[in-house]
Amino acid sequence: MTTTILRQVRPLGGEPVDIAIEDGVITAIGTGLEGDEVIEGGGHIALPGLVDLHTHLREPGREDAETVRTGSQAAARGGFTCVHAMANTDPVADTAGVVEQVYRLGVEHGFCDVQPIGAVTVGLMGERLAELGAMATSAAGVRVFSDDGKCVSDAVLMRRALEYVKAFDGVVAQHAQEPRLTEGAQMNEGALSGELGLAGWPAVAEEAIIARDVLLAEHVGSRLHVCHLSTRGSVEIVRWAKSRGIDVTAEVTPHHLLLTDELVRSYDPIYKVNPPLRSADDVAAVREGLADGTIDIVATDHAPHPMEDKECEWDVAAFGMLGLETALSIVQQTMVDTGAIGWERVAESMSAAPARIGRVERHGRPLAVGEPANIVVYDPAATRVVEPADTASLSRNTPYAGIELPGRVVATLLRGRPTVLDGALIEQEASA
Repeated sequence: MTTTILRQVRPLGGEPVDIAIEDGVITAIGTGLEGDEVIEGGGHIALPGLVDLHTHLREPGREDAETVRTGSQAAARGGFTCVHAMANTDPVADTAGVVEQVYRLGVEHGFCDVQPIGAVTVGLMGERLAELGAMATSAAGVRVFSDDGKCVSDAVLMRRALEYVKAFDGVVAQHAQEPRLTEGAQMNEGALSGELGLAGWPAVAEEAIIARDVLLAEHVGSRLHVCHLSTRGSVEIVRWAKSRGIDVTAEVTPHHLLLTDELVRSYDPIYKVNPPLRSADDVAAVREGLADGTIDIVATDHAPHPMEDKECEWDVAAFGMLGLETALSIVQQTMVDTGAIGWERVAESMSAAPARIGRVERHGRPLAVGEPANIVVYDPAATRVVEPADTASLSRNTPYAGIELPGRVVATLLRGRPTVLDGALIEQEASA
């Protein structure tokens, strides 16, 4: 059996050690370890492989924007060893057949584990429940269900979904957007939207759905996850719900931790995203929420689009931006370098907690003997200028083009197999 030594890394930013890996499992941690192969860690930080609970891989149906292969390559370059693929594909991932197709594509390409998310309703139409039980018992073992991109706005249907998923320990991940309050909305509602002449997207459209759904989750005793929370009021509602013991978790995206609606002054559709970029006060609130644990996780909402869908007039441009390859850098810049959190909290919010929520047992584990060797090695002292042409994604719609960001993923290991070394992708055989 081959023994691989990950030489001189600092788990969670601690003291340098060597990590020995055999058959995909950590077998020893110490100094001066010997093995058959050596991967130099350079004294950089080692974290558990990152887990994204909110990724759009577009396949099947929009392979011009992204595929499971290219999206999982982008994930590996960002330090992710597992991503959850959203259901708004074509056909929609609302049957066992479609989720199994996505799952098997992830296994085939092997750059990270791809865990499909199943649709809550048939065709994302919000009219009747999809085959939740069939998806849960399929080879993909779906545990997260979401109509992301569309809100399950019918309260009766949302209640039924929350009741249904209890049977297999599932969770409904809600895109909190009251549709009647956001018809034609283009950006965050406020003085700036009036000044720019763009239809406003009020914070209450998000907050009202979250308030309703935490009460529904409490009523039926089920798990609720709030996707891409973005306002101060939303943070306060989730904080209140947790104080009551309601089983709710929430995520924030990297772009909502950094970018504000002031960027919309450029009318550049690269900044058009759902939910919209919010005010500086909202950004401060979501940072506080992530720091104190009200917001459980960071999720990328990686949303690739082909050039023609973003390089056009603002009102017809698609919502969304890339996020996988820059997420860790943004969290470092906004949360670690500001002193708001340390690397242990980064590991919790970007690996352990999303793995728990998604019920992916092989991921989010501590760097300890006997645990799967899913590891990212990260150099926080490095800097890089984001070049859209350098992304592994098929799409180029990053809002950070030309911006210098801190940090660099040096290596990513999936069950001990390098998917990235020295920042470069390593071609994979089929994953276990």
